[in-house]
Amino acid sequence: MSQPKLPKLPRKTKTQKERAEVILKELYQHYPNPHCELNHRNPFELLIATILSAQCTDVRVNKVTPALFETYPTPELMADAPLEELEELVRSTGFYRNKAKALKESSKRITEEFDGEVPRNMKDLLSLRGAARKTANVVLGNAFNINAGVVVDTHVKRISNRFGLTKEKKNTNKIEKDLMALFPRDNWTDLSHLLIHHGRNACKARISEAPDHPLCINYGKNCECQTMREESE
Repeated sequence: MSQPKLPKLPRKTKTQKERAEVILKELYQHYPNPHCELNHRNPFELLIATILSAQCTDVRVNKVTPALFETYPTPELMADAPLEELEELVRSTGFYRNKAKALKESSKRITEEFDGEVPRNMKDLLSLRGAARKTANVVLGNAFNINAGVVVDTHVKRISNRFGLTKEKKNTNKIEKDLMALFPRDNWTDLSHLLIHHGRNACKARISEAPDHPLCINYGKNCECQTMREESE
């Protein structure tokens, strides 16, 4: 399937791209099996799980979705589900009333507007309730192997800053474009998983001690891991 047209991206120097290439190579060495940690069997399940993952851990979502998908395995069935039942099934993910409405309304739109199939393009995915660009990137990249962009969550934002891959602190759209400009398109989906794995396993938001992780030592000029390590020596 052809990849969608790219937006205008910021210019990056050859040196910046070469550094990004080295970082990417080492990320693969440390995390050789990058993958989506939301359990799913098809694009619809991935869409629903990603909507539920907002302000919630993947671990919690994976505990909720088996019963949800057993009861309502298709967009048609979920669209007809009583809202109260959906609320009860997803209650533990937080913000359950809004999420239940998003599941029901998105499923209805998929059924009525897209012939029961999850859309394979950014524009249509963004028309679904509860699906922002991050959700659309997750679905396109992991369900359809379409690299429309890079998923930017809190881990990706933090690591990108600590590794000097972006100077943007808050604007996820600008961070995404910086990463898109630095890394090869074929690796965008993996890149988000790699950075998330590193953020969860090594370079965490709150650090009680200085970890000796090679990635942080070599590339973390803005990294708390490196700062704390230097102070402890």
